[in-house]
Amino acid sequence: MDTRIIKIALAAGSLAYAISLFIIGHIGSGVGMVLVCALLVLMTLQSMRMIMAFVNLRQQKMDDARKWLSRVNPKHLWPRRRGYWYFLMGSLAMEHNMNDAERLLKEALDMGLKQDHDKAAVKLNLAVVASAKRKPKLAKALLAECKRLDKKGMLKKDIKQVEAALQNPQVMRMRGR
Repeated sequence: MDTRIIKIALAAGSLAYAISLFIIGHIGSGVGMVLVCALLVLMTLQSMRMIMAFVNLRQQKMDDARKWLSRVNPKHLWPRRRGYWYFLMGSLAMEHNMNDAERLLKEALDMGLKQDHDKAAVKLNLAVVASAKRKPKLAKALLAECKRLDKKGMLKKDIKQVEAALQNPQVMRMRGR
């Protein structure tokens, strides 16, 4: 059974209970119940396992991130959240299998990502995959797209590193192995 349905039912029930508390005059309890309802709505919109995977990925704990992501069923995620699941799985797959990583990253773009810098990060990872597969034209096109999407400059340093790798064929050969 889809856990989203259960979470939505719990949130609706808590909201109804909060309204009934307000009606009978228990204002303090009603406010507390509204906060519980808000927490349930946030849990419905976000997957706590995905959040834990993001945290572990930021801390460079790849094995822990992989464990958290393996516990997530992408079919039970909202479509936009599913794009982020594919993005994280593709980023983790780059360590072991470039073909799987490319497939997962493309799926992330197809599912849709909310923010431009997330799309830029996917394009940057795809550029790394293209350079590893010795497709420099595709890698340069993806980097140009990445620069266009990275309006805040969050990936500037990473883009320069990949560009340097494309300029130096020795580095590309070492990555391709």
